[in-house]
Amino acid sequence: QVQLVESGGGLVQSGGSLRLSCAASGRSFEITYGSYGMAWFRQAPGKEREFVAALSWVSSSTDYTDSVKGRFTISRDDVKKTVFLQMDSLKPEDTAVYYCAADPFFKTRVNRRPAEANQYSYWGQGTQVIVSS
Repeated sequence: QVQLVESGGGLVQSGGSLRLSCAASGRSFEITYGSYGMAWFRQAPGKEREFVAALSWVSSSTDYTDSVKGRFTISRDDVKKTVFLQMDSLKPEDTAVYYCAADPFFKTRVNRRPAEANQYSYWGQGTQVIVSS
């Protein structure tokens, strides 16, 4: 009942930029989206899925993995119900499939670990990002 649809991936050269979008919908999300935690993860071929960035919908507080700090920015639009990941100064090591994720229990968690994939109940299909040298 919560759907996440990513878009905005593509092929760019090192140093370039991309803006990923994650459109969220569904009755449950419409009612309680302010309590959600949203995140972006990525997975490169042969590697485990890794955390990229997370956001608290109601407060806009954010978390980033160290490798993207200063280069990536996560944000959201309340009207469009969309989460964005602005990616600047892209590097070849950023190449991966990027996934949007939603945690409906973020507000009530007593032990929040936004970097852990198993805390998210909903996932999008992913969007491919390829960064060439």
